[in-house]
Amino acid sequence: MVLLQILLVIKLVITERNNRVYSADDDWRVTYSSSHICALKDSTVTIHCTYTYPTGHKINTVFWTNTQTPTDNVFPDLSEDSEYKQRIQYLGDKQHDCSVRLTDVRHTDSHKYYFRFITNKPDGKWTGAPGVTLAVTDPPDKPVISISSSGVIVEGDSVNLTCSSESNPPVHIYSWFKENQTTSVGSGNIYNITNIRSDHSGQYKCKTRHTCGEKYSDPVTLNVLYPPRNVSASISSSGVIVEGDSVTLTCSSESNPPVHIYSWFKEETSVGSVLIYSWFKETQTSSVVSGQTFSISNINSCLSGWFYCVAHNKDGSQRSDAVSLTVKGVSCK
Repeated sequence: MVLLQILLVIKLVITERNNRVYSADDDWRVTYSSSHICALKDSTVTIHCTYTYPTGHKINTVFWTNTQTPTDNVFPDLSEDSEYKQRIQYLGDKQHDCSVRLTDVRHTDSHKYYFRFITNKPDGKWTGAPGVTLAVTDPPDKPVISISSSGVIVEGDSVNLTCSSESNPPVHIYSWFKENQTTSVGSGNIYNITNIRSDHSGQYKCKTRHTCGEKYSDPVTLNVLYPPRNVSASISSSGVIVEGDSVTLTCSSESNPPVHIYSWFKEETSVGSVLIYSWFKETQTSSVVSGQTFSISNINSCLSGWFYCVAHNKDGSQRSDAVSLTVKGVSCK
């Protein structure tokens, strides 16, 4: 009876050693950098991991497997599996690094993976639980942007940009970018711009992201119209102007669309009107010049005075500050 009990105890100890679940105190451990990895179809995935084992053991065999339940006590080595052997590469060593790379990832690769190593000792077999779960998905479809206003956008309007995307898993982050900026200007599937300004003009893209990837939309362009501003008048000569000289006055401005009429004024007298640009010497209405610049050749002192210009486009107009034109010569008669 005593002998039978001893035999049962010996059998139990042997069974426990062969199926042992080692604790951290045993120095048997596989540590994965992540327990769950999401990858896009056709991409490359690297699983980083490290492993430890008791002193006195020497590593004989290392491999990755996709089961904790062996067949006939044999764990499949993925490097020998026809579905994996051309795509899997062991990056680790026979010391402590067990990293692996899988290329050309497929939907059928969605699985749980485990690192297994075998030492030179009879009880030196270890499979690293809980393993790494790999989920393979398609990338998000390219998102599309729609603009709430299909017509003309003028300063002061409100505009919504909407980013739409079909993807599985669904999009959980939307980001908005202007021009080539790397910092987003907004988030959410709707980007709202209230009291829009001219500096909102430009190209916008949205980026959609789900758990496994991201995608950018094609850019759309916002063209914000505004009346002329920063209108200024300048005189070509910065020195003394004497009778007989040639002088050019130039009117500059910012606007969208561009200015289509410039008007010049001097001391209550209009100096010209044309189809594209207008030059006025106050109260006169007959055209005397054309173009954005007002050129005066063989000038006389009668033209001395203060000049300013007014720039016009279809959305409004603005005048410049006046500039002084002084012509040295005999008194104007």
